[in-house]
Amino acid sequence: MVKKIFKLPVEEVDLTTVKYEREVLKAPHLTGFGLRLFVQLAEAPVIGSLIMSYLKKQNGFTEQLENTVIPETPMFRPEFPPQVYGLKLILVIARAYLALGLFTQSFLDITEPEHGVVVLEEDSIRDFAHAYRSNSVTPSMVAEKIISALEEFNNKKPPMPMLISFSPEDVRNQAAASTERFKEGEPLSILDGIFMAIKDDIDCYPHPTKGKANMHELGMGTTGNNPKYGTTRNPHALERYTGGSSSGPAALVASGLCSAALGTDGGGSIRIPSSLCGVVGLKTTYGRTDMNGSICDSGTVEIIGTIAATVEDVMLVYAAILGSSPSDKYTLNPSSPCFPFLSPYNSSNDLGSLRLGKYSEWFNDVYSTDISDTCEDVLNMLSTTHGCKRKEVVIPELHEMRTSHIVAIGSEAMCSLAPYYQAGYAAKLTHDTRTSMALFSSFSASDYIAAARLRRRIMHYHMEIFKEVDILVTPTTGMTAPKILESSLQFGESNFEVSGYLMRFIIAGNLLGLPAISVPIGHDKQGLPIGLQLIGRPWAEATILRLASAVEELCAEFRKRPSTYYDVLKMK
Repeated sequence: MVKKIFKLPVEEVDLTTVKYEREVLKAPHLTGFGLRLFVQLAEAPVIGSLIMSYLKKQNGFTEQLENTVIPETPMFRPEFPPQVYGLKLILVIARAYLALGLFTQSFLDITEPEHGVVVLEEDSIRDFAHAYRSNSVTPSMVAEKIISALEEFNNKKPPMPMLISFSPEDVRNQAAASTERFKEGEPLSILDGIFMAIKDDIDCYPHPTKGKANMHELGMGTTGNNPKYGTTRNPHALERYTGGSSSGPAALVASGLCSAALGTDGGGSIRIPSSLCGVVGLKTTYGRTDMNGSICDSGTVEIIGTIAATVEDVMLVYAAILGSSPSDKYTLNPSSPCFPFLSPYNSSNDLGSLRLGKYSEWFNDVYSTDISDTCEDVLNMLSTTHGCKRKEVVIPELHEMRTSHIVAIGSEAMCSLAPYYQAGYAAKLTHDTRTSMALFSSFSASDYIAAARLRRRIMHYHMEIFKEVDILVTPTTGMTAPKILESSLQFGESNFEVSGYLMRFIIAGNLLGLPAISVPIGHDKQGLPIGLQLIGRPWAEATILRLASAVEELCAEFRKRPSTYYDVLKMK
């Protein structure tokens, strides 16, 4: 007889008794023939069930989902309490700066960088807009540079396909139309002529889904490995992964070919590649942007968000895409969106009241101390320069949070793919995707209910923490970009240890629907980018964007262009 574990009601948990337990995921690291054999066994009717049962038991899933009595009622999607506490702070920081007025003629008249604005080596949307406005460069001229660079990427050995498919003629036609609008003095907006990548799981007529920016297949991986269309490589080190699943968008931005891109984030898929590629990635509050138009629009953990070279660029694109669906407006009651004022003149004054929460044992649980040390240095600079307050916090049941998330995202993926599985299309998927799907298909209805009960507990803990702090601060990932093994290129790779490190700090944003942003802050001893993550209250995008801008300013001197970079604004 299995001994049951009874959890206390969440309100009765004594946080002083919480002990941090380091997460160690137990599963074999597989590539090549070993991965193919494992998939065959995992998909076999009887032995597959036994393998998955063993893996779930080894990683605590069985204990947490089947052997534990959880008193809370299920929470099947994020449910946010009324945001009373901290609202004044958000509104004070979030003075009207962008909104719809950003996309008017008046903004185009001031696109040249102002005195005091942080100038990074990357070309920003503001740089392109000013160049187009001054007629020093046209979108058509930029298009030719981008077409040439993409052809060079695809001809490399090995190739590094950032786009699954690419039509130079289409790019030239769009650029010519934009050039003509600037010639006539009637650009559509600040974003006219800005080249942007769209992740392949976002439907974008008339382009077929399976033909835009490259990604980890179905978003079911953290590295960006894709044997079917080729694995995108990190512009900072071509022998390393970009991170996933928004691998192509992050690489395109990091390499200078796009100022911004759209990605999706259901398990860190924007923040992980942004961190590993040294760019900015914003995951909005669940329901802040409309998921209609994405193949994952029925999920409860996924959002469409922005990857860009700078915080300002993230804000520009975020302003263009934000807007809750009618059903989310009714059920989630989002607060009105607002934006931070990024003028440098009052930067110290408006950040001094921010309270930053840090769970030190979790914060320091990284593969290399280069990461935690660099992130700690930034926290010290925020305190010294801007007077931000720091507070130690404790987050209970982190392992349960991981379990709840994997059951939620896995069950939702299986629901979406069930018709294709029944039609016999599973064999067309890559081997690491099939490994994930074998695990997901082993979850039962009772597992899903138990995971939803855990979700409510985890939400309670975080909402209580946000009564004491304004922002939770962590490294974005627990390791920098991992190496690409030659044996992984043809058949894929399954490495739960790497996934554990890459996903260590990102799950709350997805399971609980919280806004979060990754900001590049420097590099490790190998020259690989490190990201700092800021997690905010529901609907508090303005607050994390304002602090992200301050972090960007403090760390500007530590950012380096990747070894593979194209300055498409220089026409020589």
